[in-house]
Amino acid sequence: MKKNISGQSLFEIILSLAISILIITSLVTLAANAVRNSTYSKNKTQATRYSQEATEWLRGQRDASWDNLYAKAGVNPPQVYCLKTLSWAGATIGTGCTSGQVIPNMIFKRELSFERRTVIVGAATKNIIDASVKVYWQDAQGVHEVRSATSFSDWRER
Repeated sequence: MKKNISGQSLFEIILSLAISILIITSLVTLAANAVRNSTYSKNKTQATRYSQEATEWLRGQRDASWDNLYAKAGVNPPQVYCLKTLSWAGATIGTGCTSGQVIPNMIFKRELSFERRTVIVGAATKNIIDASVKVYWQDAQGVHEVRSATSFSDWRER
C-alpha cells in the first residue's frame, strides 16, 4: 500500500528559507555599499572644491600683497595653518587642525602649509612660495584626504 504524501518536508522549507535569506542579505549588502560609495564620492568632490577654493584664495592674497603672503609663508620652523574660513584672522597656526576646527557646518578640516625657496632665473633671483592645501575628513572607513599643491611667485617681478 502506497501513501500519497502531499506538502513540503521540513528540509525543503529550511532550504528555501536559507536561499531567501541569502538573497536578501546580498541585496542589503549591495545597497549599503552603494550608499557608502556615493557618500564617499560626494565628500571627496566637496573636499576637492574646498582645496581649490583655498588655492584661489591664496592667489588673491598674492595679488593683493606679495609681501604679506611671503611673510606668512616664512614662519620658521614651517607651521601649518588651520583654515576654518578663508581669512588670516580666523586661521590658527600650529601643527594642524585639532578636533572641532572644521569648516563651519561641515565635517572637513583644511590645512595650509608653505615652503619658501629662491630660484635663479637668468641673472636674477626669484622668490617662490610652494603652498600645499590638505582637506581631510573622517568616517567609519577611516581618514580620507584631498591634497593640492601650487607654487606662487611675485608676478610683478620681471
